[in-house]
Amino acid sequence: MLILLTLNACAQQKKQTKQKYDVAAFYWPGYHPEPRFKDIGVFPDGKGEWEAIYKAKPKFAGHEQPLVPLWGYENEADPKVMQKKIATATKYGVNVFIFDWYWYDNKPFLEEALDDGFLKAPNTNDMGFYLMWANHDHNSYLDPANPDKSKIYWKGGVDRKTFENMVKHVINDYFKKKNYYKINGEPVFSIYELSTFINGFGSAKEAKEALDYFRAEVVKAGFPGLHLQAILWGNIPSTLNDVPGDKSQTQNSTVEYFGFKSMTNYQWVHFTAPAGEYKDWGKKAISQWSVWDKAFTIPYFPHVSIGWDNNPRFPTTTQSFVKNVNPTDFEAYLKQSKDYLDSHPNQPTIITVNAWNEWAEGSMLEPEKKYGYGYLEAVKKVFLDPK
Repeated sequence: MLILLTLNACAQQKKQTKQKYDVAAFYWPGYHPEPRFKDIGVFPDGKGEWEAIYKAKPKFAGHEQPLVPLWGYENEADPKVMQKKIATATKYGVNVFIFDWYWYDNKPFLEEALDDGFLKAPNTNDMGFYLMWANHDHNSYLDPANPDKSKIYWKGGVDRKTFENMVKHVINDYFKKKNYYKINGEPVFSIYELSTFINGFGSAKEAKEALDYFRAEVVKAGFPGLHLQAILWGNIPSTLNDVPGDKSQTQNSTVEYFGFKSMTNYQWVHFTAPAGEYKDWGKKAISQWSVWDKAFTIPYFPHVSIGWDNNPRFPTTTQSFVKNVNPTDFEAYLKQSKDYLDSHPNQPTIITVNAWNEWAEGSMLEPEKKYGYGYLEAVKKVFLDPK
């Protein structure tokens, strides 16, 4: 495997001290008055998914709902609000946000948090960011008022023309920002659902041609290349039957075929059932790292999730969740992620965390009522103040 060196996009900024380890937290941009929420009739209070959070109720005795944000129900599209998030994140060692990013019906969705909040914050260049294209179908999963979670509002797959429009927007409006996160000078772009991406084009061959086009356009824009990152879970197909002569039977063959350069997870729930104690759930998830080490030839960036409880999105039914989520166990998993990076010296020193603010799924670094800044203190202790 070729040696990869991390180019920390933030290190170019005078205000930020370069960190040895980049801690990248996924950011769910659902807490602002997004105009397109009105198109699908969700969150009539006009505060985005905060509505599901402050209306959540415990399902049984001891169920820790609702979760209460220490900062209140703020509008993330306000640059002053995002200024505080950036200052807090970087103070505790979270130096990259990975924005969940959407493109439906050939136009963006939920971009205001990034465009109007993050990028217009006076301290935006203190922190790096990159995009994870959350290209899943958008269904009624987010709508607490709808018990039928199968209703689809927008399809996640795109055709070639739509993809080319999207690529132009991404390169011109994001990749060219000083604080867009890069590895070896290459902008990092993550794809959430590879199967959905393939199906949108009709075949793996056409999907690969679209990614080749993306790479060529990135080079035309003056970058040395494109760093494609795969989200590792069951949505990566292990067979590509429509490719002539392809006999691949592994996910690794698939990511190699499409030219991905790294992979990480979005959430432990994607491959470890959300049940029982947090300490046990985390151990099961992390046990997969050694399996992937042997199964894949591209670097894996270790991932740590904080918890799982998506019951605020299901007010009439009880969903499986993880018990006793706490900063102490979270810190132990962060230490294991650091150890993983230390044992893989030939790859970029990046870990990913779910999430900065997945309040409706019970996984957030952002300060909350029970533990305050406890999860952020854990990050700081492991990555900024190691003993």
